[in-house]
Amino acid sequence: MSELFEAVMVICFGISWPVSISKSYSSRTAKGKSLFFMIMILTGYGFGITSKLVSGKLTYVFVFYIINFIMVFIDILLYFRNRRLDLAKEARTVV
Repeated sequence: MSELFEAVMVICFGISWPVSISKSYSSRTAKGKSLFFMIMILTGYGFGITSKLVSGKLTYVFVFYIINFIMVFIDILLYFRNRRLDLAKEARTVV
């Protein structure tokens, strides 16, 4: 039963990432995003994955940790793309 609750928790957290990725991709700006926050979330999922591997309890919940980790990683990559776009835009405006 505890695995079900854990799965629901991870799924609830994971629902927001596709929205965040879509917004990051279409907005083409890093403004309003927190790299620190995303890295902390990524670290948390990393520790969750490590916990599952170390304990040997690889259940279906493990898949949700992996999926969420990948989505947060994609959002971080988009942050760096968008930050580069922001800097390029600022450089064009200053000149």
